[in-house]
Amino acid sequence: MGKAGMRRGVALLLAALALALALALAGLAGCGGDGGKEAAGNGKTLRVGVRSDVVGFGYLNEDTGKYYGLEIDIANEMAERLGYDDVEFVTVLPENRKDMLQNGDVDCLVACYSVAESREKNFDFSPAYYEDSSIVMVENSSLVAGIEGLKGKTIATMSGANTAPQLAQRLTDVGFTSGEVVSQTEDHAETVFDNFRLVQLDSYRDLSQALEEGTVDAACMDGSIAHTYLNDGRSILGFKIATQSYGVATQKDSPLSKPVSDAVQAMIDDGTVAELTDKWD
Repeated sequence: MGKAGMRRGVALLLAALALALALALAGLAGCGGDGGKEAAGNGKTLRVGVRSDVVGFGYLNEDTGKYYGLEIDIANEMAERLGYDDVEFVTVLPENRKDMLQNGDVDCLVACYSVAESREKNFDFSPAYYEDSSIVMVENSSLVAGIEGLKGKTIATMSGANTAPQLAQRLTDVGFTSGEVVSQTEDHAETVFDNFRLVQLDSYRDLSQALEEGTVDAACMDGSIAHTYLNDGRSILGFKIATQSYGVATQKDSPLSKPVSDAVQAMIDDGTVAELTDKWD
């Protein structure tokens, strides 16, 4: 090889080494300094699963095509802190949100999704950004004043939520029922216990309509959601089923889990979550 060829070879080698060094430095820069902001978002779009039917939390205005609510604001703020340029909101339902997150149809859930031990087996959760309690709502015309008045009656919950098993357990704990299941449909949409009937419906609107039409005697849901459907003809019984803590869910052991948790914790610590909650309260 001539001197000119050797010089070209050395130049190419030096260029390759310089490129490798630049890539290595870029990788190090992405891992530090800003709390993982660039590593998490890096200018991309964050796909967030949200509710579209819960006023005050996640609600889609079909006229404008825009989502509004506490969880929408939390998702937007979180995405900005993580370095994302845009947020794509994807409507999820209680019956499909688990699959949509597991299948990668969304990157995370900010969808009235309560932290539960059974769910933590499959997902990671951020610190809770909202605390609530699931309650029982009845029509005043039913003359039901307390939980004991629902013996022999039909109680409805939302399909895909964890309210149904929590209700059954709570009613067993207080001696309302023995917990014995007399019969159950294959899809678990209807379960008959020894002294009450439990049905699961597809949406909160369905729960409200069934209560109004009298096909169910009581509807159970989170208190914040129940107030959307509360009117002068309805009451909330003084009986709490369980405490619910809403958190942002990500895939188990996802690279996004820690940045999301850190961002939500920072939003709690600096008062952002409290400010947004007051805005929508």
